[in-house]
Amino acid sequence: MAKKSKQTKPAATPQAAFNQEFRETAIQLALVGDKPIAEVARELGLPGWKLYDWVKAWKKKEGKAAAGGKGSAEDELRKLQRRNKELEMEVEILKKAAAYFAKTLL
Repeated sequence: MAKKSKQTKPAATPQAAFNQEFRETAIQLALVGDKPIAEVARELGLPGWKLYDWVKAWKKKEGKAAAGGKGSAEDELRKLQRRNKELEMEVEILKKAAAYFAKTLL
């Protein structure tokens, strides 16, 4: 009788963790620039396949968003709210800086 061999999953390779902002920037560079995706990936220190996958997933997600996906509208609202909060903080910092410099100049 032949002995059945137990199939095992291949060992997972360690992956570098990239934050969402890095991914979005890389995708925009790949889509907007005049360079090939492989060259952009090389410049960013990424494997070419990884950037291709990110771009493919982004296009798929944007396709759903264009079709009126509910989740994308909520995501966009969260992004805009986050950006609004950042801008409000920047305005406050600039107001304080202006007040400080106005005192020192008078």
